[in-house]
Amino acid sequence: MAARYLIFEDGTIFEGDGFGSPAVTFGEVVFNTSMTGYQEIITNQIYDNQIVTFTQPNIGGYGIQRNIYESIVPTIKGVIVRSLSNVATDNIRRLTLDQYLKQMNIPGITNIDTRAITHKLRDAGKPLKGSIVPVPDDHAFDQLHATVLTNQQVAQVSTPKPYPNPGVGMSVVVVDFGLKNGILRELSRRKCNVTVLPYNATADEILRLDPDGVVLSSGPGDPHYVKSAVLEMIRKVQEQVPLFGIGLGHELFALANGAQVIPLGVEHHGMNHPIKEIITDHIVYANQSEGYTVDWSTVDRSKLLVTYTDMIDSSVQGLRHRQFPAFSVQFFPDGAPGPDETDGLFDEFIDTMKRKEERR
Repeated sequence: MAARYLIFEDGTIFEGDGFGSPAVTFGEVVFNTSMTGYQEIITNQIYDNQIVTFTQPNIGGYGIQRNIYESIVPTIKGVIVRSLSNVATDNIRRLTLDQYLKQMNIPGITNIDTRAITHKLRDAGKPLKGSIVPVPDDHAFDQLHATVLTNQQVAQVSTPKPYPNPGVGMSVVVVDFGLKNGILRELSRRKCNVTVLPYNATADEILRLDPDGVVLSSGPGDPHYVKSAVLEMIRKVQEQVPLFGIGLGHELFALANGAQVIPLGVEHHGMNHPIKEIITDHIVYANQSEGYTVDWSTVDRSKLLVTYTDMIDSSVQGLRHRQFPAFSVQFFPDGAPGPDETDGLFDEFIDTMKRKEERR
């Protein structure tokens, strides 16, 4: 392996060995505490424009599997691991992580101090811009400082055209803000007939399909950079059909109903976050990937009810509308990767659609 370096905008340099693509890359550096599920994390569109550091020391011990991609073309900018297992231990011959990253033109670094990187990011209290380079010279730092990362991630990763995911059950429209395939898998398991629409679909375009319900998908970036027309769409749709927001969809649902969304001091990325359901005091563990959170003090209690909170920092993890059959969660209920303790939220969504249909 050739030497590679992770450099930060503040001048910090970490040395390691390169794997995957030899390309130079730039992005926000974040860390993920998940013990498994590296393929789902790497292919999750929420990491668009980001370089992910895995705190789990050993990554790559099983091969790339064809049925657990969260997107077919990942947009992650880089992968950082302490120790790379470059031999797939499966009985079936599969791509190794190194081979997969080469195919996808994604650079990686191994034999690097991921614990120090994680501490650095925690101390900073925000993602830091970084670059993976072959030589940490002045030119590399000049390029890093000159690089401006786009704030239009949703427009980059959303589908440009509608497409179907056929089923024989309830008719569901999924608005794609950076869709995880795990959401489609959960809807398919419930036999839903799904149509996926671009992020900028209007309320009229959605309601013209006569859906039984609408899902606002997860996605990357700052929700404030999503066009205001999307918030108007949400306000119109929630009055007509059941609505379920996930991740970024949850944040947009909150903004559409008057709440504010603020950056987290330390981003949540991992499958080990304890979440409390307020009405029952029941504790579940869920997969989170979030850099923003709903500001509890701005939630209009006449419109919205807080349904879930994070047990670590008390951040808002779920909302429900008091007037309309609309609800949302910040975490990922599809369990891809991670615990599936909250996948019952999809059943709740199905039940909500059925009750709405019965009242017609």
